[in-house]
Amino acid sequence: MSIQRLNPAEPPQLWTTCLHGDKSRASRCPTRDLLLGAIPGEGVGPEVIAASLEVLQAVASATGLTLQVREGGAIGRDAERQCGQVLTRDVVEFCHEIFDAGGAVLCGPGGGRFVYDARMAFDLFFKISPLQKINGLTDICRLKPEWVRDLDILVVRENCGGAYQGIWRETDEAAHHEFSYSAAGVRRFLTAAARLSASRSRHLTVVWKESGVPGISRLWQRCMAEVAETENVTFSMVDIDLMSYRLISEPSAFDVIATPNMFGDVLGDLGAVLLGARGISFSGNYSADGHRAIYQTNHGAAYDLAGQQVANPAGQIFSAAMMLRESFGLWREAAAVEKAVQTVWKNGYRTRDVAVSGCRVVRTGELAAMVAEQVHGQLGRESSAAAYS
Repeated sequence: MSIQRLNPAEPPQLWTTCLHGDKSRASRCPTRDLLLGAIPGEGVGPEVIAASLEVLQAVASATGLTLQVREGGAIGRDAERQCGQVLTRDVVEFCHEIFDAGGAVLCGPGGGRFVYDARMAFDLFFKISPLQKINGLTDICRLKPEWVRDLDILVVRENCGGAYQGIWRETDEAAHHEFSYSAAGVRRFLTAAARLSASRSRHLTVVWKESGVPGISRLWQRCMAEVAETENVTFSMVDIDLMSYRLISEPSAFDVIATPNMFGDVLGDLGAVLLGARGISFSGNYSADGHRAIYQTNHGAAYDLAGQQVANPAGQIFSAAMMLRESFGLWREAAAVEKAVQTVWKNGYRTRDVAVSGCRVVRTGELAAMVAEQVHGQLGRESSAAAYS
């Protein structure tokens, strides 16, 4: 069975419209002055963030946009060694300054509990991980090409509750972890997920574990029934184990998949199989009004690859494209970045993790330069054509 999406002829709306429900803001006016907070992160983070910034500079150069980049401090294990915390007060203040000034944060990978603490610090409760053909490589996918030819899934994850948050303590003989979900928190998340589904297929898949986690599962089902009636969508509840199987065996059966925190972590990484590689997966994390947003890859810091210029920057570049569209309303520029990555891949240039026979393996910075050149050329041609039309 394939999902049927609604109104294919209508202009698409921002995914983040689902957060506030105001369709008058569905086509955000493009921002010409971009403020970006760049956090290099650790491991391969500085390399892939530098690659993304090179591509964004090409966008600005070709279109006349003003791009102001401010760099944040250490995060993750590096910050913990320096300051004793994975998320320091300085980084929290830095991000608030960016958000308060209308900017967004592009963040490299950080180890330890950095991502979990950051999501709580800024109430980034809603995570969107796109699994779409425009961001994938079918020739390296382990599945048959026809299974992923029309890939278009959004995995949305509740970030601020569940097993990754809560209170824990340890002794030599035992570990105790207490966590919970509130009805208000679950409704907030599922309402946003339902609104996102309403702009696409009007059907939402909610992941639970009915018998294994009965109390929390009943809460999610009860809240979803209420939300479905209010938002006029249909829904199905699927156990996490079956969902993992079906996501790979029949991806065309799904549209928007809404998950609790831990289940979303698993499905986000598993979904990267549909794209072809974990190094090209990415996401955006949002507050309730959409004004606080952090964009990231879905892979880790890869400490063993740090400094070697072999990391794949595509996931971070795609996250930057998502930022252009969702935080700054720059649809054309975002599409140009996505197309540029695909063009470079099709021209036979790839990092070693996604290389196939006949490709030339290039370094992180080389791939970024090629993507930037494609972006500049494409947007430059479009700008010239518009000037003479």
